[in-house]
Amino acid sequence: MTLPLVLASASPARLGLLRQAGLDPQVIVSGVDEDALSAPTPAELALVLAEAKATAVAAGLTAPALVVGCDSVLELDGQAFGKPADAAEALARWQSMRGRSGVLQTGHCVIDTASGNRASATASTTVRFGNPTDAEIDAYIATGEPLHVAGAFTLDGRSAPFVDSVDGSHGNVIGLSLPLLRELLGKLGVRITDLWV
Repeated sequence: MTLPLVLASASPARLGLLRQAGLDPQVIVSGVDEDALSAPTPAELALVLAEAKATAVAAGLTAPALVVGCDSVLELDGQAFGKPADAAEALARWQSMRGRSGVLQTGHCVIDTASGNRASATASTTVRFGNPTDAEIDAYIATGEPLHVAGAFTLDGRSAPFVDSVDGSHGNVIGLSLPLLRELLGKLGVRITDLWV
């Protein structure tokens, strides 16, 4: 019997990616304090956060499930950038990103609560930012969108015209790498096609 899928994330973008791929998970938000966690590198931080979210949700379940936790950070100059705290931080972020490349790191963790087994890894995608004008950046920040997404940008929203290209998983930049998810499920003996609805 295939276990139900649970997404340990409040991200509508992650839920949308899963639904487009034929999956319909239950959403349970972890409540993990992201600011309380740290790691030596941005890639490791993304993984630590994803594992913490999946673990917290798995611990609260009363029935067996496959719990998927994800978290994204933008790596720029060796530093990890999550969601900006305010408009001023989003502005500074865009002024430093434009015309450059960064790496979007998304940690993925899948827990089979029936067996206690887990599989986790980080997907990395290089993002090449365009050169939006100061007026374009101001207009984008005024929408409020960059305050809700890692790195202050997203490929499935208003900042898409400001991203010249990506090298790697497109979905990973939105919040979840479907190829990596398939691989992690496979390590737990689950075929992603068995989760289609």
